Amino acid sequence: MDPGASSPEKQDKENLVGISSKRLGVCGWILFSLSLLLMIITFPFSIWMCLKIIKEYERAVVFRLGRIQADKARGPGLILVLPCIDVFVKVDLRTVTCNIPPQEILTRDSVTTQVDGVVYYRIYSAVSAVANVNDVHQATFLLAQTTLRNVLGTQTLSQILAGREEIAHSIQTLLDDATELWGIRVARVEIKDVRIPVQLQRSMAAEAEATREARARVLAAEGEMNASKSLKAASVVLAESPIALQLRYLQTLTTVATEKNSTIVFPLPMNILEGIGGISYDNREKVPKRA
Repeated sequence: MDPGASSPEKQDKENLVGISSKRLGVCGWILFSLSLLLMIITFPFSIWMCLKIIKEYERAVVFRLGRIQADKARGPGLILVLPCIDVFVKVDLRTVTCNIPPQEILTRDSVTTQVDGVVYYRIYSAVSAVANVNDVHQATFLLAQTTLRNVLGTQTLSQILAGREEIAHSIQTLLDDATELWGIRVARVEIKDVRIPVQLQRSMAAEAEATREARARVLAAEGEMNASKSLKAASVVLAESPIALQLRYLQTLTTVATEKNSTIVFPLPMNILEGIGGISYDNREKVPKRA
C-alpha cells in the first residue's frame, strides 16, 4: 500500500469539511477590490448594509464567492459583509428538542409495540452544520427515528421495559458518532412511553396476579409451619407443668370475660378432664379403667 495515499475514510472527512484551502484567484481579487471600492464610494450609506449583528447564541458562516472564509464561524457581535460577493448563513447554537413520534416496532420476541422518545442536541460546529449536510435538523430527526427502531428491534419486551436507561444511552452513543461530521453533539436521549397491545396488558396483569397469589400462598404455608412448630414446643412445656396449663386456662377465661361480657363461661376443673381422658399429667401415662 502506498504510504502517501490516504484512506477512504480520511478522504471522506476531508471532502465533508467544506472549507476550501485554495485562495482567491485573479478574478476573485478583482471582484473583491470592486466590492470594496463600491462600499467606499457609497459610504456612509453602505455601512448600514454591510454591518450585521450576530446574537450571543448565534454564529455566522460567511461565503465569499461561494467559499467559506474561515475554519471558524464569525460572531457574536458585529461582522462585516461585503456587497455582491459575500453571503452569510446564521446558525443557532442553542439546544434543540427533537420529539420522536411513536414508532411501531417488532421486538426480538415478536411483540408489536409503539415507542416514542425525545432527543436533545446542539450544534457545536456551525461550519460543519452548514457545509456538510443540506438540512441538519431534518437529517438528525430522521436518523433518530431510524436508530430508535434499529436498537429496540434487537431487544425483547422485558428488556425494553426494564432497561430504558441503558437503551437510551446506547442510542445516544450511536447518534453522537453518526452526527459528529455534521457538527452535532447529542446531549441526551430519553424514551418517553412504551405502548403495548391491550390483550398483552391483560395477559401480563394476569401473570403478575398469579405470581403474587402464589407468593402469598407460600408465605401463608411458611407461617402455618412456623406456628405449628411453636404450638408443638408450647405443648411440650405445658405437658411438663400442669400448673402452667391451669394458669393458661385462667388467663383465657379472663380474656373472654373482658372482650365478650355476654358470654357465660363455666370453669371445668382439670382433674375432671384427666379422669375423662384417662391421662395423668404427673406421670403422663394412661390411668387403668375401673371395673
